[in-house]
Amino acid sequence: MTLKTSNVTIEGVVERVTFESPTSAYRVLKVAVTGRAERLAVVGTFPPAPVGARVRVRGRIEHDRKHGEQLRVDSLVELAPDTLAGLERYLASGLIRGVGPKLAARIVATFGLDSLRVLDEATERLAEVDGLGPKRRSALARAWREQRAVRDVMVFLQAHGASASLAARIVRRYGPHAMNVVSREPYRLALEVNGVGFKTADRIAATIGVRPDSPERMHAGVLQVVHDLTLAGHIWTSEAEVTTRAAQMLGLSEDDSDVRGRLARALEASLLSGHVALEPGLPEGDRRVYAADTYAAEVRLAGRLVELASAAPAPLPGAPQAVAAFESQARMELAPEQRQAVQAAARHQVLVVTGGPGVGKTTIVRAILAVLANAGVHVRLAAPTGRAAKRMSEATGTEATTLHRLLEFDPKSGRFKRDRSAPLEAGAIVVDEASMLDLPMADALCQAIAPGTRLLLVGDVDQLPSVGPGAVLRDVIASRGVPCVRLKTIFRQAARSLIVTNAHRINEGQPPVSAAPSAEADFFVIERSDPERARETILELVTSRIPARFGLDPIRDIQVLTPMNRGPTGALALNQSLQAALNPAIRTAEGQDAVSLVRGSRTFRAGDKVMQLRNDYEKNVYNGDVGRVVRIEPDEVGMTVRFDDRDVALEASDLDDLVLAYACTVHKSQGSEYPAIVVPLLTTHFIMLSRNLLYTAVTRGKRLVVLVCDPRALDIALAGGRREERRTHLTDRLADAFARR
Repeated sequence: MTLKTSNVTIEGVVERVTFESPTSAYRVLKVAVTGRAERLAVVGTFPPAPVGARVRVRGRIEHDRKHGEQLRVDSLVELAPDTLAGLERYLASGLIRGVGPKLAARIVATFGLDSLRVLDEATERLAEVDGLGPKRRSALARAWREQRAVRDVMVFLQAHGASASLAARIVRRYGPHAMNVVSREPYRLALEVNGVGFKTADRIAATIGVRPDSPERMHAGVLQVVHDLTLAGHIWTSEAEVTTRAAQMLGLSEDDSDVRGRLARALEASLLSGHVALEPGLPEGDRRVYAADTYAAEVRLAGRLVELASAAPAPLPGAPQAVAAFESQARMELAPEQRQAVQAAARHQVLVVTGGPGVGKTTIVRAILAVLANAGVHVRLAAPTGRAAKRMSEATGTEATTLHRLLEFDPKSGRFKRDRSAPLEAGAIVVDEASMLDLPMADALCQAIAPGTRLLLVGDVDQLPSVGPGAVLRDVIASRGVPCVRLKTIFRQAARSLIVTNAHRINEGQPPVSAAPSAEADFFVIERSDPERARETILELVTSRIPARFGLDPIRDIQVLTPMNRGPTGALALNQSLQAALNPAIRTAEGQDAVSLVRGSRTFRAGDKVMQLRNDYEKNVYNGDVGRVVRIEPDEVGMTVRFDDRDVALEASDLDDLVLAYACTVHKSQGSEYPAIVVPLLTTHFIMLSRNLLYTAVTRGKRLVVLVCDPRALDIALAGGRREERRTHLTDRLADAFARR
């Protein structure tokens, strides 16, 4: 329990560094304050302050039951030591690599209270220190510059509105060069550091003298628009839209001819600097604008896919016999549609198999694997996410891995080890959940496939497109150059499920049918128009009605999927309500939350269901992974989360990429299946309502789907005119390349 009192400002000397995270800015210090008998614990996120440092701290005094009185830091400024003893202790604190007590004493004996000024301004004078040779002088000067750079950039950033944790992230990204980047190229922060928006970078730029109408700011605005549209999934956008959006973001008049001219010149400068690519072909002489790396990936992918698909297929001996053996072992007979897909896999080097739920995609994959195994072909199975790979392994009985592992991603270099020069060692690659393949991943995969290796892409093209840029599966099918088998027949066993039936009805623009109450019922529609009533119904369904009737665990087995993050039935609000109901705080006698970790507006507790929002290759945790918090460490601002069967330790700097996951957006659920899902669909979700969003949501449920919806919102979603589209050029590139063959 922690009780907060008034704000105070104190000055004192750091006596001990009790805790210091190696990757975040969270620290716990013991500070000797003049006129105070006991050392004061100073806790929070702030720049490094070594033993011996004089500091001025502003913050709130708190009384913690476990740790006693402590000062929660709002700001901490380091002051120069004001005594020789303090200065000597400061230099000997380990702050500077290679400086221990003896050398610190010699430096202070030589320069006295001017020691820090010499280190800052006149390091050549270190030659005056007895026993300090040239190599040690050089190393000492370099170490001093590095630590001062970290401190200076954190102080600078916090003075310009960046939080200490964000400042720590910037320092971690650029190291000792952080101050150079921040003071000379502040707009790089918005493009290269997760969590830094354009407004923050623009505010820093203004403080260092960048004019509102400067070419530098215009250039940054153009690049930011292209970057933001790529993050939104688009491969290109029109030149006119880029300049219009850039003017709006920069707070300039989009109708001013001078502004348009400046932005046009900024776009040309971006082309010359290699940041963007321009391509003609739009009406009225307008051009497509691409991020340069995205343009290169699309061109490269088109060329490689055509190359792979056009290769003469190697014959697969014994295919009919292998199919017969598979049918005998599986005690089933393949339908004509399924047999056609298996035969196509034997005939072609590249094949796409697509279709909705209940049409037998998994059966086809198993049959194709049997044919390939019979022919002695070494097969590798993969999927875009760990969850999808695990489901693929369970369904086929063959090991599957994530695409990142298949391609051997190296976190240090940020590249894949498998590429054209070191292709995958396999005769066939099978990729499930191919609708989740974004352009960069599809490009990396195809570059790593050796000539003669087969490629099978399996997925449901009617689902939402990938989280990353592009719509690869849609574009490949639309090109008509790559053979594609589209499965439409729903098999008898699957047809008994209203989940399957309604998924296909939704895909055809028809409203879903609600089940009559029975033990076998698996799909229900509950009408609610008022958002507050809808939220109450969702809470009741998750916490009591579904667990009582179907015996499902409300945290492990039930997932709420919502179209949006914000709003009364968005993921943020629903997570707060569901956490309070399913994992409430343990209250002390004083009414405080006993053990929790607060990060911004989010509160984490042991037992919470959480989701990772960003790929962390070092920890092997990826965007969309769901886990359970097993331990909270509030003193170190950290926690341990169990993802599948692995416990992963997360520090303060990692928590910005973690959210509660009792509810999540439909987009974040791609590649996952859940025993039961509850889906709110209201008119407040208007901007996100589409047929493929609803279809994707419904196909996530295995045993039970409950729609809590406003009939008007359902009509909007089914209308079909609000399908999420993306601007790509892959279809035309593929069609043109195949036509030239």
